[in-house]
Amino acid sequence: MSAAVLAAPVSRQARRGPGGASARAGWLFILPNLVGFLAFTLVPLVSGIGISFTDWNVVSGLDGIRFVGLDNFAALIRDTGFWQAVGRTVLYAGVGVPLTMTGGLIIALCLNGPVFGRSALRVIFFIPHIVSSIAIGFVWLLLLHPSNGLVNLALQAIGVADPPSWLVSQDWSLVSLILITSWAGMGFHAVIFLSALQALPEDLYEAAELDGAGRWRQFTTITWPSLMPTTTFLAIMSMIGHSQGFGLIAFLTQGGPGDSSTTLSYLMYQNGFQYYRFGYAAAIGMMSFIGVLLLSAFFWRFQRGRGMYS
Repeated sequence: MSAAVLAAPVSRQARRGPGGASARAGWLFILPNLVGFLAFTLVPLVSGIGISFTDWNVVSGLDGIRFVGLDNFAALIRDTGFWQAVGRTVLYAGVGVPLTMTGGLIIALCLNGPVFGRSALRVIFFIPHIVSSIAIGFVWLLLLHPSNGLVNLALQAIGVADPPSWLVSQDWSLVSLILITSWAGMGFHAVIFLSALQALPEDLYEAAELDGAGRWRQFTTITWPSLMPTTTFLAIMSMIGHSQGFGLIAFLTQGGPGDSSTTLSYLMYQNGFQYYRFGYAAAIGMMSFIGVLLLSAFFWRFQRGRGMYS
């Protein structure tokens, strides 16, 4: 008999995972999501990075791709229109994200108590999140009509002689988009906040009441620290959504009047699908991606150690 000890073959049962499920079955379950991730996330991301270093108008086909290195990014730095779009995007997200989250948190706090029809109200508030942006835009296009919209008619009824022109005004178009986007997103934030609130242990609040803590003290010492992970998640998701916001802008203002509501996402669309500067558009997308990535990392790092259960 040889001195070398031959390893016994691994039994079929040993190759199975917890519960007796085989690894092959696990791969079959994740295969659809894996294919979707590769086809719609990884491949477009890698392709976008590659195209950002080229000069390509699509019309010339793949043979027309010309490598230009960092020329697109250098042109972006010198482009005043790009920096103006950056400023509008920062304003759009910087006001819209806190407004959306604050409204969602207030709704969640109101629904967390003994409210009649809470389940129905939760569905009603959540509906704008699942409705098409075109449908939302069409409703608000009617409501914000400068002369016949219900909003301006109501303002005139209470004594406002010269109400804003909203979507057709350079001063109010971006403000209108911020308000509409925040209104549409509050329901989703409210549902997520409400789920987190209902998971909080009641004995913490009972102990706080015995110690004489009022509602505001309970919110600042128990509720808000407990909601910190949820708040960070919603802040990152909302920031990404605002930075990629396109549907409402394209339907309601087309980046105008002038360029008053042209954000980075719409500027990228203009360069890619109106001017056929796909390399330049991809460079805008990469700059936006890097900015969102850095902000997301900052938010995630900021909340570490600040939550009640950190």
